[in-house]
Amino acid sequence: MAEMFYDDDANLAVIQDRSVAIIGYGSQGHAHALNLRDSGVDVRVGLAEGSKSRAKAEAEGLRVLTPAQATAESDVIMILVPDQVQRHVYANEIAPNLKAGDAIFFAHGFNIRYGYITAPEGVDVCMVAPKGPGHIVRREYADGRGVPVLVCVEQDASGEAWELAKSYAKAIGGLRAGGIKTTFTEETETDLFGEQVVLCGGMSHLVQAGFETLTEAGYQPEMAYFECLHELKMIVDLMIEGGISKQRWSISDTAEYGDYVSGPRIIDDHVKQNMKTVLSDIQTGKFAERFIADQDAGAPEFKKLRESEAGHPIEATGKELRKMFSWLKSSDDDYVEGSAAR
Repeated sequence: MAEMFYDDDANLAVIQDRSVAIIGYGSQGHAHALNLRDSGVDVRVGLAEGSKSRAKAEAEGLRVLTPAQATAESDVIMILVPDQVQRHVYANEIAPNLKAGDAIFFAHGFNIRYGYITAPEGVDVCMVAPKGPGHIVRREYADGRGVPVLVCVEQDASGEAWELAKSYAKAIGGLRAGGIKTTFTEETETDLFGEQVVLCGGMSHLVQAGFETLTEAGYQPEMAYFECLHELKMIVDLMIEGGISKQRWSISDTAEYGDYVSGPRIIDDHVKQNMKTVLSDIQTGKFAERFIADQDAGAPEFKKLRESEAGHPIEATGKELRKMFSWLKSSDDDYVEGSAAR
């Protein structure tokens, strides 16, 4: 079982005695900055000149500096810009302004795990990673609750990095719900695996394949959309509330029986072997190398895949059908197409 941390395991005064720079003000950045501020922490935001987020941060009463300036006057630096951007911001803005005794924090271990960022001796390297999007991290904190967090230390130069990491986690509200002790390697590899084989890659392509199978068999695309995509939220919500067992308890006997006899025909040993191959690519760094090489080239593969997937017939069908559901948002201020700052 994982080791857990809660509010009583952390001393808020530790982070209150430090100066914190939040580099980036996207989904996670705004939540960390505001929660830290409201926990009595000395915080400023580091953003490039001309950043569209500068006005938003300033409107909240936060001091906004360049990443270099924010780093220079801080001794805790939380890096919350997208994975593919982090190493450039670190090399150009952060590294030249680090000093012994500083700590750099992350909310995802990608750049440390794969060696795109290497911290100097004398600097703590920590992670506090909320398991929820930034707007929920902020909302739950404001409501007196919290979102669970992952907590880990890669380099404990000061001998006090764990106390600092736990204090930071407490300040953003994470230890109200609970913090799980992990490592940069475990967080990075499990996060990428979950995204690719289940949450994003697996789910998206399973839905598309189901839609294609029904429409190719002559069924109306509207019916295929309802049965293969729309009702997915109900099923996932039940899983979140009480696990797979509650989902199976809540559905009809017909659906539950179909789960048992047909599920293994779709997700069979061949699929699991493919999952192991994906995991191997993550563990060896093959996926990271492909992603970063594509990003460095201007993201041609990424953009081509995004455009191709956006043109799938299920998207046009869904766009029209969603107009029938008055309770669905027509727009979402938290959604920024292509944003990775979450």
